[in-house]
Amino acid sequence: MKTTLPTQRNHGLDTLRALAIIFVVLHHYVLFVSGEDTFGWVGEIGWVGVDLFFALSGYLIGNQIFAALRSGRPFSLPRFYARRLLRTLPNFYVVLALYFLWPGFRHGSPLLPLWHYVSFTQNINLQPGSAFSHAWSLCIEEQFYMLLPALALGVASMRRSLRWAWGAIALAFVAGMVIRYTVWGELVAQSREPGTSYFKYIYYSTFCRFDELVAGVALALLKNFHPRAWRSLTGHGNGLLAGGVALAGVTFWLFLHERQALPITVLGFPLLALSFSMLIVSALCRKSVLRTVRVPGAASLALWSYAIYLGHKQLCILARGPLERLGYGPESALAIAVMLFSSVFAGWLLYRCVETPFMRLRAKYVPTNFAPAKA
Repeated sequence: MKTTLPTQRNHGLDTLRALAIIFVVLHHYVLFVSGEDTFGWVGEIGWVGVDLFFALSGYLIGNQIFAALRSGRPFSLPRFYARRLLRTLPNFYVVLALYFLWPGFRHGSPLLPLWHYVSFTQNINLQPGSAFSHAWSLCIEEQFYMLLPALALGVASMRRSLRWAWGAIALAFVAGMVIRYTVWGELVAQSREPGTSYFKYIYYSTFCRFDELVAGVALALLKNFHPRAWRSLTGHGNGLLAGGVALAGVTFWLFLHERQALPITVLGFPLLALSFSMLIVSALCRKSVLRTVRVPGAASLALWSYAIYLGHKQLCILARGPLERLGYGPESALAIAVMLFSSVFAGWLLYRCVETPFMRLRAKYVPTNFAPAKA
C-alpha cells in the first residue's frame, strides 16, 4: 500500500496520531468483537485514543486560526469552513451510505434518523448500541470546528483579547467539571441503569467532553501569542515527554479502576488533557526524542487514521462470523491479524479513493487563509 506523504511532516505528531488510532481500534475490537481481555490494559483503556485525537485537533485547528489572525491578513470564515468540510465530509458520507443502503453492513444495529448523522447531532443523548455509534466523536469535533473560528474572531475584536481568551479557556475547564459533577449526580447516580446513563449523558456529551479540545486550543494560543513562554516551554522536550507519559499512566490507572466514579468523572478528563498537552508540546520540540525518532509506519497510519476510524469497527464485526465458521475465533492470532489488517487496508482504500481526490480539489480551489484566493 503506497501513498504520497506530504513533505515536512512532524514525526512526533505522526506518532501520537498513529498511537491514538491503534488504541481506538484495539479497544473497539475488545468491546465489539472479542468481549475478552484480548489486549490487556491497552484494549480496556483504548478509548482514550479519542481524547488524544481531540487534543491534537484542538491544537492543529487552533494553530491554523491563531496563526492566520496573527498574520494580520483578513480571515475568511467561508474558506476555513469549506476546507474543513472537504476534509471530513466525503469519507463520512461514503461510510454513512454503507450503513443506510446496505442493511447487512450494520449487522442488525438500529439506525437513528438520517438527520441526526448529517447534522452532526448524533451524540446528543445517544443511546449505546446504535449503528455507527462511534461517529459521536466526529460530531463533537464538527461542532467544535463550527464554533471556534467565530469565537476566536469575536475575542480578537475586543480589547485585551488575550486576557479574554485565557479567561475563556479557564472558564471552559471549570464549566466542564461543574457540568460533569451536576450531570453525574442528577442523571447517573439516580438512574436505574447508571452505566448506560453515564455513556448517554457524560461520555457522548459535547458539554462533558471538550476538555482536550480546549487544551489543544490553549497550546495554539500560547504558541502564537506568547513566543517567549513558548520558547522556554519547548526547551524541555524530553522532560515534557517523561512527565506526560507518567501523568497519562496515572490517569489511565485511575480510569481502569474507577472509570464511572464521581471523582474520576470530574477530574479525569482535565488530567488527560494536561498529559496529552505535554506530549503534544514534546512532539513540537526540535530536540525531543518524540520528534526526532521516526517510528516506521506511523506517518502512514497518521495519514489514514480518519478513514480507518470511520470503518474499522463494522468491518471487524462483519468479519467475525466468517472467521469463526472457519474455526478461527476472535481470540486467535490469525483472526486478530486478518481483522486488523482489513481495517487498515479499508482505511487506506477510503483514503486513496475518496479523501485524496477531494484533498486535491481543496488544494486547487480552496486555498488556506495564508494563500491568496485564485480568480
